[in-house]
Amino acid sequence: MLRPIVFLCALALSGQAFDLASPKPPVAAKKPKDVTVHEDRRIDDYFWLREKGSPEVVHYLEQENAYTEAVLAPEKELRATLYKEMVGRIKEDDSSAPVHFKGYAYYTRTEKDRQYPIYCRKGTAVGATEEVLLDLNKMIGTNTYISVGSYRVSEDGARLAYSIDWTGYRQYEVFVMDLATKTLVPQAIGKVSDLDWGAGHDVIYYVTENEVSKRSDKFHRWTLSTGKHEQLYEEKDELYNVGVFRTRDGKFVVCHSESKLTSEAFVLPAGSAGLELRSLLGRTENVKYFVEHRDGRFYYSTNRDGAKNYKVASAPDMAPGELTDIIPHNPAVKVEGLDMFATHLVVGEREGGLPHLRVYDFATGKSKRLEMPEAAYEVSTAGNWSYDATAVRLNYQSLVRPLTTYMADLSTGAFTLLKQTEVLGGFDAKNYKSERLWATARDGTKVPLSVVYRADLDRTKPQPLWLYGYGSYGVSMPVSFSSSRVSLLDRGIIYVIAHIRGGGELGEEWREAGRMEKKMNTFNDFVDCAEWLGRHGWTTPNQLVTSGGSAGGLLMGAVLNQRPDLFQAALIQVPFVDVLNTMLDASLPLTTEEYIEWGNPNIKEQYGWMRQYSPYDNLREAAYPNILVNVSYNDSQVPYWEGAKYLAKLRTLDTGRNATLLHATMGAGHGGVAGRYDALNDTARNYAFFLSALGLAKQP
Repeated sequence: MLRPIVFLCALALSGQAFDLASPKPPVAAKKPKDVTVHEDRRIDDYFWLREKGSPEVVHYLEQENAYTEAVLAPEKELRATLYKEMVGRIKEDDSSAPVHFKGYAYYTRTEKDRQYPIYCRKGTAVGATEEVLLDLNKMIGTNTYISVGSYRVSEDGARLAYSIDWTGYRQYEVFVMDLATKTLVPQAIGKVSDLDWGAGHDVIYYVTENEVSKRSDKFHRWTLSTGKHEQLYEEKDELYNVGVFRTRDGKFVVCHSESKLTSEAFVLPAGSAGLELRSLLGRTENVKYFVEHRDGRFYYSTNRDGAKNYKVASAPDMAPGELTDIIPHNPAVKVEGLDMFATHLVVGEREGGLPHLRVYDFATGKSKRLEMPEAAYEVSTAGNWSYDATAVRLNYQSLVRPLTTYMADLSTGAFTLLKQTEVLGGFDAKNYKSERLWATARDGTKVPLSVVYRADLDRTKPQPLWLYGYGSYGVSMPVSFSSSRVSLLDRGIIYVIAHIRGGGELGEEWREAGRMEKKMNTFNDFVDCAEWLGRHGWTTPNQLVTSGGSAGGLLMGAVLNQRPDLFQAALIQVPFVDVLNTMLDASLPLTTEEYIEWGNPNIKEQYGWMRQYSPYDNLREAAYPNILVNVSYNDSQVPYWEGAKYLAKLRTLDTGRNATLLHATMGAGHGGVAGRYDALNDTARNYAFFLSALGLAKQP
């Protein structure tokens, strides 16, 4: 067993970083509620904070916001400086790389001092003028939030179907626009979670949610010319969610039903409204498959037949279960997705923690990977609307390279630059260094770390370091660029992503090693990565800050309960910290479908798994580090009350002298505010919190 590390350069945390003499923090009323199950006595004093809309709850959150602002008031000038720096790095008048489709180039652009993107198109003929399709700055009206969900141009380019979230609760209202006249079709189908076109521009397939659980469970067809709506499928298994898409060749509409471990695909010819859905490979427990179509055959990425990290296979339309391997299973390589084109198939892969793109040539039956320009990077396909394209459009970035859009020729692999996001303010990638390290966990497992810092940083001594993690759902944390993060790098802070178990960086085994009864591996890995960085001279406890959001907020809560002495500060974003109470309430969004990620606490054994790490239930008397918890009032994925309850209880047990702060965004959802300038303001607050905790607030 590893003993807690004592860093050579810091035997104790530094002194109090914030002036907490005045004002005093709000005190949440205690209203005990017995939430005992399985003879495990638990009393929840703050259950009442779930009463959304209650004047008492709103008043309490407003008090917390006021207190946070008061504590951070001395850093007002720093926040203003950070905000100015971050705005100074973005090109405020800018546009995205265009997507070409049916004689038009589709793109978004931004304008100086305007919060939201403008969705446009322009004919590809010489002299064509811009057509504004959606201007979110005008559409938002008196709402406090706006975000586009689906954005689908019909197969013939005649109509646009799009959906808007007006609150942040991820409920999307659907609209259909005639692109020739820019007028809306005078019908609506209410709120949907997913949609796509059938053939032509008269039929839309869409998915609706259960009103209570918010589970996407019903699949429908809408014929615009008649106004007829038909429900085609209902997914009754509470572990599953339904989605819809049209295959790239336009031949089939796919209704995809998926749990965390199993999936089933139903198809319908896109041009026929009279046929019934048919299942392709049926539903087999712990078997997943994802489908595309080309030239009379379905193509699958699937873990069927023991292909744990997935393979690519195909089968005839009329015999969809008779699979022939196209790219056989390779245990060292995880297949993550398919992009179908008329002459080639692009396969997303992940090996050694890094993403790759493999191009399969149907004419020759051979495949090869596209060459990437750096050793550590993030790459994905994006904006590929045309089946007949001869090049694949991809987004590339790294910790030192901003988002770059390329076209890669499918035959030669040659890259053509479409656009690289400009970073203003004197940014030069040569001033920064990126590394890939491997930390050793307590059981000997090697955990990848992605690292970036100033190239001129003195690496002969420990430095301030920000350690970030997630580690759930098999999600691989992207090694992505942030122009805002440069403000911390330039102040001498090292940024590290710990790719811990529970994520998908090293394939399905990596994911399985950090879920259900093995979830403790996720938290232990993160602690071990922090200690490894200390042992190897990267940092010390009083120089170490950390953050995570959503399931990464669960990570933060569990880790801080384990080792509150290991960190100087923690930023905990929209955190899933009230694990037992949430998972015992099947009426809450996401609960039932999560039973096979965390466990079902109605089963005593599985309750025990969660009981050992649930952050809210394992808070204890200890000296906790500086903590800032951010929640969103309209969050549909992790309700605001989880973070609010957590902080209220933590304050009653904290024996330390550090700041414990809560900020509640009242007009946003899980992803935070929608406006780009508002988001930078929030980032400036978070960064000022970190810098103050590290004693770097006065550093220029």
